[in-house]
Amino acid sequence: MQEDVIAFLSSSGAHPGGGPVEVVQTHGALIFLAGDVALKIKRAVRYDYMDLSTLELREAMLHRELELNKPVAPKIYHDVVPVTRAADGSLALKGKGDPVEWVLRMWRFPAKDELSVVADAGGIDDGLANDLGKAVFSYHSQTPQRCRDGAGLIRNILDELDRVFADMKAPLGAELIDQFHRESRAVLARAAPFLQERTNAGHVRRCHGDLHLRNLVLLDGKPVPFDALEFDEELGTCDVLYDLAFLIMDLQHRHLGRAANMALNAYLLAALGAEDDGLAVLPLFIGVRAAISAMVTVQTALATGKTVGPESVQFLNDACGSLRPCTPSMVLIGGMSGTGKTTVSHALAPLIGAAPGAIHLRSDLERKAMRGTEANVHLASSDYTPAARIAVYNRMLDRAARIMAAGHSVLIDATFLEASARTAAFGMAEKVGVACHALWLEAPLDVLVDRVQARKGDASDADEDVVRLQLEAGKVPSGWQNLSAAGTPDETIAFAQAALHLTPDN
Repeated sequence: MQEDVIAFLSSSGAHPGGGPVEVVQTHGALIFLAGDVALKIKRAVRYDYMDLSTLELREAMLHRELELNKPVAPKIYHDVVPVTRAADGSLALKGKGDPVEWVLRMWRFPAKDELSVVADAGGIDDGLANDLGKAVFSYHSQTPQRCRDGAGLIRNILDELDRVFADMKAPLGAELIDQFHRESRAVLARAAPFLQERTNAGHVRRCHGDLHLRNLVLLDGKPVPFDALEFDEELGTCDVLYDLAFLIMDLQHRHLGRAANMALNAYLLAALGAEDDGLAVLPLFIGVRAAISAMVTVQTALATGKTVGPESVQFLNDACGSLRPCTPSMVLIGGMSGTGKTTVSHALAPLIGAAPGAIHLRSDLERKAMRGTEANVHLASSDYTPAARIAVYNRMLDRAARIMAAGHSVLIDATFLEASARTAAFGMAEKVGVACHALWLEAPLDVLVDRVQARKGDASDADEDVVRLQLEAGKVPSGWQNLSAAGTPDETIAFAQAALHLTPDN
């Protein structure tokens, strides 16, 4: 029984600075917050997937948590110490008596810097969403590869969900549970050979395992993962896109589809195309992550004595929705520099195809990625020769073909001033067998010049001279739908949405 330990850690006497203590409860842990210190204990519970029923198991899990997280977030994670009981029965932190519980000591970062809090405050802007994708890719690139059956890992999770959901028919609904079971098994059966291929190619690693917004924090202005899953090495070992899928699913669930789309795009760009084929199994991964969230929200409500809310059912509805097939398509956004192609593309991409939307391939970013430079680094004129431009378009079209073959939609954002690039794009779409929609943005020369001169920190290297050189080739080509980009960004976006029959609720 942990009641006396919980009472002790809930008191100001257990904390060096004293003061009021805030207690945060989850289905597997309690965190006691006072001053700049956070003390975490594991609950004495046993679930099918997590056994914390003995003191020895709880100590081992805290040490593993420290081992996994301290290299990534050393500012947060300090050490593991015992709660001891003296001869007179009193409790102390790291005292001289026998250990009766174990505590992970951490730095209490400001609550406002937790990404879930940032999200609730509307603080996940485009820059932060982009940083999220890059941060997760950087994290994965440092994790060790594991030789595990990729299909077997997902099958084991579905088996576990079946067992747990059998006792959750009242809060979740038997019909919805059965629907998820049927559809997830069918998708897994089709994906099993490909999941094994990804294992063989090194995409299965010892990942974070629990990568949602509550387990990411801003440190020095950059997102940092913490609280990696420590209680089961099999659950912590997964396909990197399954790990990323938790973040994507969480953003979508919070109605942050634009951020989800941008985070995914940033991850794929950082991977230099190596994860594009894996988009074929992303819907399955997102669906499983949503189902797990349905399970955990029910368990947390029961563990904390609260009523199971409608969010649990919404998670399972989201899971089933993710598993439904969606026909991919391709959208081309062309026009001279300064017409707002990228601004329009950022708005359209989350609305196209399967969640979290179309993969946005931007020529300026692909060019920088090919050179191994940051987006805001200005390239030399030699990187803009006809041969160099052809290489960029070839790279984008190659990625687009693979992404659409994986069942995901694509939006290509480039000037498309050369007829050969336009012809190649239409030809590729026809070869892959997808619908292609081409929008051409136009604005007066003086408007374009003003816009490129006003740019700061953008990936585009175009200036006034470039715009004037583009003028002769910047006429509306055959087969493209012309849209005015002379007005405000919102007006141009509205024109584009109407042209593609999209609405923000798609």
